[in-house]
Amino acid sequence: MTANNDKAICRIENPVLTLHDLNLFYGSTQALQEITMGFPRRQVTALIGPSGCGKSTLLRCFNRMNDLVENVRIEGSLKLDGQEINDPDLDVIELRRRVGMVFQKSNPFPKSIYENVVYGLRIAGINQRQLLDETAEKSLKGAGLWEEVKDRLSESALSLSGGQMQRLCIARAIAVSPEIILMDEPCSALDPRSTARVEELIVELRKNYTIIIVTHNMQQAGRVSDYTAFLHLGQLIEYGSTQAVFTTPASRQTEDYITGRFG
Repeated sequence: MTANNDKAICRIENPVLTLHDLNLFYGSTQALQEITMGFPRRQVTALIGPSGCGKSTLLRCFNRMNDLVENVRIEGSLKLDGQEINDPDLDVIELRRRVGMVFQKSNPFPKSIYENVVYGLRIAGINQRQLLDETAEKSLKGAGLWEEVKDRLSESALSLSGGQMQRLCIARAIAVSPEIILMDEPCSALDPRSTARVEELIVELRKNYTIIIVTHNMQQAGRVSDYTAFLHLGQLIEYGSTQAVFTTPASRQTEDYITGRFG
């Protein structure tokens, strides 16, 4: 079953993100092929598929991180709440405020824990101490980190454990009140205990945010996501509720990947 078979692709009502015939090229190499889909609001969507299938490339389209890569060309439509993301007149800084990102490897700044969280506000010109303090506390609580660091806010963020650093990066992302949080393999460098904590956090955060996560871990996708999209060779093969995709996949390719026959 191919990506163009409607039986394999669900339709989302009132999506926050919509893609229509999205193609992406690295020079003459096509990395994404005619992807059409919508992402539901305040739900977790997992992007799965073998290495090199286009998951991370697709994720980076949503906040225009691919702008930083040479010789990238994008065709088709990609809209956030009806606004074309690739409009040359779009304010990319504002887009990245609305669409935050947590990377595979935690990347705290060489600053204090406090300054990491409020960094985005300071960049936006916000320096009122009370507002910064309130945002730092609220964001750290939202990331499940407040109780662990509330007496250490002036310490370097680099003194935290790997799992704490990743949650700090999540706190930094939510401090600027995004609509969407992108997560690119956020647990791949973490131990099982830290992974479980981040997964619990993802489930909690979906109450307030739309979350799109790239993961190689099928069990993780099954645990945290509401919807799952399976990509292969730059094509969207299947997209639906996680329960349906994992228990009754419409595509043989999806079934083979989920059951470990390839990938």
